[in-house]
Amino acid sequence: MTILKSALAKGVLAATVASGTLAATAASADVACNRWGECWHVYDYDRSDYPVGVGIRFHTDDWAYRYHRYYQWRRYHEEPGYYRDGLWITF
Repeated sequence: MTILKSALAKGVLAATVASGTLAATAASADVACNRWGECWHVYDYDRSDYPVGVGIRFHTDDWAYRYHRYYQWRRYHEEPGYYRDGLWITF
């Protein structure tokens, strides 16, 4: 019975650590902002896909918590693109 409890406790601990790591990874995101102050979260992106003339800047997610009140936040889109004047422009 003690061996079973020990194995069960180790399994619970391993599952807790794994789910915490997954949650931390899934929650992390970067922020993209255009020159007009519109920002949105980006997850899987290639910075080279963004047009140079649009003036997209990338920030870490912790940047968003410090400066969120100075920008207009837009909703996340699954397809690659960027915001211009409140409209989503896809690549």
